[in-house]
Amino acid sequence: MDFELREEQKAMRKMMRDFVEKEVVPHVEEWEEREEFPRATFQKLAGLGLFGMAAPEEFGGNPVDALTSAIIYEELMRGYRGLSYLAVHNLCLSIISRFGNPEQKERWAAKLARGDLFGAFAITEPNAGSDAAAIRTSARREGDDYILNGSKIFISCGGEADVYTVSTKTDKEKGAKGISVLAVEKGTPGFSVGRTEKKLAMRAYPTRELIFDHCRVPARNRIGEENEGFRILMSGLDGGRINVGAGAVGNAQAAFDIALPYAKERSQFGQPIAGFQAIQFLLADMATEIQAARLLVYHAAWLKDHGLPVTLAASMAKRYATDMAMKVTVDAVQILGGYGVMQDYKVERYMREAKIGQIVEGTNQIQRIIIARELLK
Repeated sequence: MDFELREEQKAMRKMMRDFVEKEVVPHVEEWEEREEFPRATFQKLAGLGLFGMAAPEEFGGNPVDALTSAIIYEELMRGYRGLSYLAVHNLCLSIISRFGNPEQKERWAAKLARGDLFGAFAITEPNAGSDAAAIRTSARREGDDYILNGSKIFISCGGEADVYTVSTKTDKEKGAKGISVLAVEKGTPGFSVGRTEKKLAMRAYPTRELIFDHCRVPARNRIGEENEGFRILMSGLDGGRINVGAGAVGNAQAAFDIALPYAKERSQFGQPIAGFQAIQFLLADMATEIQAARLLVYHAAWLKDHGLPVTLAASMAKRYATDMAMKVTVDAVQILGGYGVMQDYKVERYMREAKIGQIVEGTNQIQRIIIARELLK
């Protein structure tokens, strides 16, 4: 086993860390306060080639392997979890670049890879979250168009994105085998967005409802064959779960990096609180669990890069890393005491952000089901 990163991976880590320190950390609190989507910052990430991580070079992409991707998301979310929009954008791009026809790739892939267009991904509905096959949004074929009706909720960058890959039922009698994927462009008549949701965290990362009211979508916008959408939608989940796990590691590391020096500087009863065994044990467990989660994530990424079965490892990494981040960030708040709940010290924000990781890309209860099924095959 070789645990040494390649030189280009080390360079990528440094580049991302420098970017976050310069372009993200000084501005996060203002973004959060104003609930302002940092489009200009994402444009800078696009300039670094990160909007094209899921596209081939022929379309202006900058493809990276799964381990490099994990390193990128770990560093980004060490600064701000709202930067996870990058993963949403690349998921949309991946669907188009992997399953789209040549005309669709020509029309959207290169522009998404350059950052000229922002992409989003829409599955979740009021009655279809973990059970993605239960979607009710429907599309009826009418000549050269589909008539799309229904709604999606909790959509990342709803209203901000330019292209949405939307799951819809094209055959209501076939369940998961009756789902298709349509690319819907912003401004299409009959397509509107709801209000920006007020969230626990990531307030600069807009989450909105998508509403389709007799929305006429050209049939040429269908990605892949009719009724084959569920396979397309599920194809990116393993990679997505690895990246969520990586982001959770970065989230926890950021909180730990505040708690450790604070414990050495804060004095009570005549000595730094780091001198007390109770605090030492907290710090020891936090550091150990962060590293354990990091290794689970990197191992899952390694399996994916080598074309080996990864579903079990990806779910384990996502489940453990996001639960770990929740625990570590809570402990960081505890170490800081009263200062821990003050926004100036940031750990309360990391704690709020950590909670989201336990829910997205399949809740951790769903991950346990997947892990058990893989074990029992």
